[in-house]
Amino acid sequence: MTTLVRRIGLFDATMIVMGGIIGSGIFMNPYVVARAVHTPVLILGSWAFGGLIAIMGAFIYAELAARRPAVGGQYAYIREAYHPAVAFVYGWGLLLVTQTGGMAAVAVTFARYFIELSNIHIADALIASVALALLTIINCLGVKAGSSVQSALMVMKIAAIMALVICGFVFVNGVPLQTGVLDRPVSFDLLTAFGAALIPVLFAYGGWQTANFIAGEIDDPRKNLPRALLLGVAGVVVLYLAVNIVCLRALGVERLAQTTTPATDVMRLALGSTGATLIAAGIAISTLGFLSQGILTAPRVYYAMGSDGLFFKSVGSLHPTTKVPVAAIVLQGVFAVVIALSGRYEQILNYVVSVDFIFFGLAASCLFALRRADAKAGFVSTYTVPGHPWTTILFVIACALVTVNTVYRYPENTLIGLVILAAGIPVYLLWAKRAKLPS
Repeated sequence: MTTLVRRIGLFDATMIVMGGIIGSGIFMNPYVVARAVHTPVLILGSWAFGGLIAIMGAFIYAELAARRPAVGGQYAYIREAYHPAVAFVYGWGLLLVTQTGGMAAVAVTFARYFIELSNIHIADALIASVALALLTIINCLGVKAGSSVQSALMVMKIAAIMALVICGFVFVNGVPLQTGVLDRPVSFDLLTAFGAALIPVLFAYGGWQTANFIAGEIDDPRKNLPRALLLGVAGVVVLYLAVNIVCLRALGVERLAQTTTPATDVMRLALGSTGATLIAAGIAISTLGFLSQGILTAPRVYYAMGSDGLFFKSVGSLHPTTKVPVAAIVLQGVFAVVIALSGRYEQILNYVVSVDFIFFGLAASCLFALRRADAKAGFVSTYTVPGHPWTTILFVIACALVTVNTVYRYPENTLIGLVILAAGIPVYLLWAKRAKLPS
């Protein structure tokens, strides 16, 4: 019987964690936060608080990984803690909407920067499709090939961010910043503004959970995956805070709020048009790395579904030579290419955002059920969440608040997203009947 092979070490796993978080958003999102809150303390406080929430999530997922180092990550935790139907709906949404829609959008973003840098006049959807196809092929060659490419791209991403930070500090004269802590009295209005600022921050920090998808291919996952999660998320928090500090120092609050391309503005101030070109190349590499990480990790969820009998048998099988789920990888690649060519990825992403944090919180809550089951079985985890249950409860509440706020702000998109998820229930019943699983 062909089984997954554990070829991913601590360094590659850490790069996968960081690669799942850092896309193109950090190069642009600082202005969104600056428009919601208007003092340096509140802006940096938003990013620091969001980082704290992300680190709490990393703590929780580290213990989940130590307790259940199985392929599939969130899918596996939800299946065991709740019901296979809930896990299937998660995987259904991942394949049809969340992952493939996100990949298509990121691929088109890469294509647009590639066209700008190369002056090649080709449709961005075509370049996006070629990028998706090439990365899909690389990941079909084996998990080591996929993780090596991902690690190389991640190192280049870090270099691009460090170049932005260093150039912003060394070559740009800092502007005077406001000394006031708050721009308005403490009130409900201030709290809602801070909450609005946290939405893009928390989404910018999202993605670390995808490393748990490939737990079945990480060497000594009970030790290395928790370490990778904590090192990776902490590293991203440091990078994100550094980017925001340099943007505030170089542009000031008002100019940061007015621009939509803060990283480009900083580099243009530092090095002129050469700086703008360099940061465009950095953003292109960052989007490509983010894309590579998604192609590497998410197909393991579809593979787990196929292995459970809840999807096509071929999707739950491994290639005898490369030992990777080729059918699952290709399936995801085809869906992403179709969405990229259709031009509907932005609309699909609107449906995704409203339900993503539901599964973050749901997966985190699995820790309570898994702890009870392990206590009965006499299993002692090698890693436990500091401050549990309070830190776990706080993270679940944070996910719930983001979900409620998104429902309030985008009710139509939320409803469509929930309808797409609900459509997975009858599909589950069909597969469960074939596999003779509980309905």
